[in-house]
Amino acid sequence: MREVCAFCDYFVIASGNSLRQTNSIAEAIELDLDKDRIKSLSKASPNDESGWIVLDYSSVIVHIFYKPMREFYSLERLWSDAKKVRIPLES
Repeated sequence: MREVCAFCDYFVIASGNSLRQTNSIAEAIELDLDKDRIKSLSKASPNDESGWIVLDYSSVIVHIFYKPMREFYSLERLWSDAKKVRIPLES
């Protein structure tokens, strides 16, 4: 992202199949990074119903969408000039 914007190095974009799942993904990310004392500058509401949760880790911004919201806002298209980095799944 740094090549196309000045406010972060990476966007992580994820989606869930339900609002409950998006909240669970956000909670899992916060808990996992909290173990390493990495805190988000923003806080996810435990029962967020917006369909779009943003966790701001300064150089990394995490966007967690309810799937229809992700398709509607299409951040990948909006920021298409940014280089895409795929993270391989752990086996």
